[in-house]
Amino acid sequence: MPQPPNDKERRLAEAAERALLEAKERKEKAKPLDLPTELGGRDGPEPTRFGDWEKDGVVTDF
Repeated sequence: MPQPPNDKERRLAEAAERALLEAKERKEKAKPLDLPTELGGRDGPEPTRFGDWEKDGVVTDF
C-alpha cells in the first residue's frame, strides 16, 4: 500500500505543477521567430538540438 506523500513531496509536486503552467503560458504568449531561410543548410532536424552532428554515418559531439 503506497504511503501518502509527506509535506516535502507535496510541496515539490505543487511547485512542479506551477512551473508547468507558467511554461505553458509563456509558450502560448511567445511570438514566432521571423528567421530568414537558411541557404545551403542540412536537411532534417537541427543537429545542435540533439547535442551531436551526424554526417555520412559519422557522429561527432560538441
